[in-house]
Amino acid sequence: MNNLQTLLRYRELAYLFTWREIRIRYKQSVMGLLWAVFMPALIVCAGALVRIVASRFSGRPLASQDIASVIVRAVIWAFFVSSIRFGTSSLTLNSSLVTKIAFPKELFPIAAVMSSLFDFAVAAVVVAICLPVLGVSFHIQALWSLPLLLVTVLQVLGLTLILSAANLFFRDVKYLVEIFLTYAIFFTPVLYPASMAGQWRSLLYINPISPLLEAISDSIVEGSIPDVLWVAYSVITSLFLLATGYWLFKQLEASFAERI
Repeated sequence: MNNLQTLLRYRELAYLFTWREIRIRYKQSVMGLLWAVFMPALIVCAGALVRIVASRFSGRPLASQDIASVIVRAVIWAFFVSSIRFGTSSLTLNSSLVTKIAFPKELFPIAAVMSSLFDFAVAAVVVAICLPVLGVSFHIQALWSLPLLLVTVLQVLGLTLILSAANLFFRDVKYLVEIFLTYAIFFTPVLYPASMAGQWRSLLYINPISPLLEAISDSIVEGSIPDVLWVAYSVITSLFLLATGYWLFKQLEASFAERI
């Protein structure tokens, strides 16, 4: 509780770190905020290609809702990847501040997640414009996406706390993370719905981000109620990752300066 109270006292510093991350990311950038849309757009193109090929084999025509589903999943996945990638290196990239100034060091991974959340907000505005064009109307069930997105942020923050601390002790962690993020999209229902996996669907759901992607997409695009059991699994896993990540981070924080 003392650590959390200290963290709250430094909330303005967290805001400054977040704004600094955003400015650095877009400084001297030709595309500017379009970079926030670029990665999701690439994922959508790949997902559309997968859906087109799948529709040819199944004989089922490609519907606009299929593309809308890929768009929603792509934006969330882009936030997940960006947060993990920048958060893992957040301590090593700020080594001078870690060693010289006394403040909660978890502000760095938090700022990395919050700056990626800013990118997500920009992309979400574009998605909100695209969905009605694709024939997706508002459903009251779409409100499920709000608490589900919060759970996603908590899960990402827990992973980022663990990986940022681990990368400080073992510098090859960031390379392993890059490899994982490159191939994880093929084992996560981003480019395709989990139903395409058939009997292997439950294996996809072991990854705690998968039920959240599926539930958010279904609630927004199809207006369906999420699978309560799998969502509960993701909620419990996310809270466990956050609690474990924060505890581990604070346990190792005293050794950060030596490891820089």
